[in-house]
Amino acid sequence: MSKEAIRFGVVGTNNITEWFLNGSKNVKDFVLTAVYSRNKEKGKAFGEKYGVEQVFTDLEDMAKSDLIDAVYIASPNALHAEQTMLFLKHKKHVLCEKAFASNAKEVSKMVEAARSNNVLLMEAMKTTHLPNFKVLKDNLHRIGKVRRYFGSYCQYSSRYDKYKEGVVLNAFNPELSNGALMDIGVYCIHPMINLFGMPKEIKASGVMLKSGVDGEGSAVFKYEDMDAVVIYSKIANSYLPSEIQGEDGSIIIEKINNFQKVKIVLKNGLEEDLSQPHIEEDMCYELQEFVNLIKEGKVESNINSHQVSLSAMEVMDEIRRQIGLVFPADKNNS
Repeated sequence: MSKEAIRFGVVGTNNITEWFLNGSKNVKDFVLTAVYSRNKEKGKAFGEKYGVEQVFTDLEDMAKSDLIDAVYIASPNALHAEQTMLFLKHKKHVLCEKAFASNAKEVSKMVEAARSNNVLLMEAMKTTHLPNFKVLKDNLHRIGKVRRYFGSYCQYSSRYDKYKEGVVLNAFNPELSNGALMDIGVYCIHPMINLFGMPKEIKASGVMLKSGVDGEGSAVFKYEDMDAVVIYSKIANSYLPSEIQGEDGSIIIEKINNFQKVKIVLKNGLEEDLSQPHIEEDMCYELQEFVNLIKEGKVESNINSHQVSLSAMEVMDEIRRQIGLVFPADKNNS
């Protein structure tokens, strides 16, 4: 192990943690030293797969451990705030999955805990770290004055068939602060906030499911001299790309959840593919940023800043208020 290596623990042994660890193979100075799972056997099997002996079933023991410098949290949304603050309190750097928390009050507490303990806290929103997002930003001036942002991400959930059979899995469980907005809509909202900041007004609608979460929704955002529209769903597919419309042209994004392709179409008819090649295990980009920030002694990312995460959550709180989507976690924070 390199002296420079950052020692990580992971919380969660699900698919997303597997994708994260696949991405970590492309990251210099990352080493996995600990795994947390409520189930010892499951944790042990997961650890063996990645050559890790230390398995924790007690989160506090893991947070106190001197075997880790940082932690990646991929537990259900409702647990993010509490788990994040536990690790921050023990001076561990935290990379926490999106949605960052259940609501903006929780995010504020997380940020406060990071600052008071002088450790790095970053939301694991991967798309804003991808090469094609940087290309988009670098070429935004070419489309002239921006008049509209359109974000579309609608994907029929593999768990929706079970839901229709009467089995409510995590994805449709309000106890875990889940649903279409939190799991899918967040991919449309984060780039919007990153590029254009906080909107002045929000008008939202959604389709609520009997389990108490939203199956799909849409929102219109008013800015000073442009508007934004996002559509998202876990109960139907869409094949529409996302788009930023300017007075001199448009930038078109294929699959906003991974920025696979980005092209510019100017009003004179000129089309140019701006897409950059990127590593297939694309969670490596956010992780590399996180590792670099730790090594530089920084406590906040300029890309996935605390303010961007807080603003995105404030937007989602307002959308939820308008469509009547309430989580148990909201009552705990009132």
